[in-house]
Amino acid sequence: MNTKPAASCQYDLMALGECMVRLSPPGHGRIEFATSLEVWVGGGEYNVAYALSRLRLRTGFLSRLVDNPVGRIIVNHGRTVGVDMSNVAMAKYDGVGRADRIGLNFTEVGTSVRGSVTMYDRGHSACSNMKPGMVDFKRIFGEKGVRWLHTGGIFTALSDGCADVCLEALKSAKEAGTITSYDLNFRSKLWSSQKAQEETRALVPYVDCLIGNEEDFQKVLGFEVEGVGEDLSALDTRAYKRMVEKVVKAYPNVKVVGTTLREVKSGLVNNWSAILWCDGQFYESRRYDNLEIEDRVGGGDGFSSGFAYGFLSGKAPQECVDLGAAHGALLQTTRGDTSQIDLDELMHVFKGGSARIKR
Repeated sequence: MNTKPAASCQYDLMALGECMVRLSPPGHGRIEFATSLEVWVGGGEYNVAYALSRLRLRTGFLSRLVDNPVGRIIVNHGRTVGVDMSNVAMAKYDGVGRADRIGLNFTEVGTSVRGSVTMYDRGHSACSNMKPGMVDFKRIFGEKGVRWLHTGGIFTALSDGCADVCLEALKSAKEAGTITSYDLNFRSKLWSSQKAQEETRALVPYVDCLIGNEEDFQKVLGFEVEGVGEDLSALDTRAYKRMVEKVVKAYPNVKVVGTTLREVKSGLVNNWSAILWCDGQFYESRRYDNLEIEDRVGGGDGFSSGFAYGFLSGKAPQECVDLGAAHGALLQTTRGDTSQIDLDELMHVFKGGSARIKR
């Protein structure tokens, strides 16, 4: 892919989506028995901008939040690592949250045979009330300049207005020569597979990079992965490659397809790897067998961040998929949705470094 020169753009990457406040019981506690809750910040698209800012790239976030203390938790969180939050539309707080509110999610971090669980409390959020025209995309992509736009299916699923905004953003980005990536990120609690496929068909013609796991491609694009069971406990990369070949044949504008492969052995132990299709070839990452996990939420966003960093830094496809897999693995070693990984740590694992203690 040919990304725009860094000197010609104000931003290396801009993310469009919803960001929520996440509330989690400490450790592996249950929500219904919690006496305290940890406060985290995260959202599928936001997580990518946040991670790349930590990797020393210039990023920004596009969304709609409420101008109240909970909304400012998110604004301050992004600003702390250098994410430009100035293009976020801020809705006036009505004192109750009837019109607009900040979405919440309650997340239990699973262990052993109990998987992680997320319960949403995000109805009528400020972001879900977005409409075309609320963000001046032509100014951002055409005048300020953005090398890469990242968005995805979580944002699109929130409302018909968000789907329209997503299409508006993708069209403006492509007109300005910006690379676009879209994480399919199917969430059954937000929409049905039928609705996801109907909405996504209009978006994919404007997408350069498609990202998603096995369920995403099945539920959002309707491409079946042959020979994969419902429990997804054993994955065959040959089946994924056959599926990806069907995807790029159906959508010839797609230049890159990134697929994470997760084999769930327990709530805290997974096998983890990734596949990248680029220019007619497949590239497989290093496998992280028996990866010990602190918190799996955000692992896919970690992959997206890592491989976007690779392409934006001029890396070869094999390096990009290895960077994505390494970053996704590292991100799952810490609590919360967003990355706590810096560039030196990423490059250490990417180059095959061990977990020996550093003194």
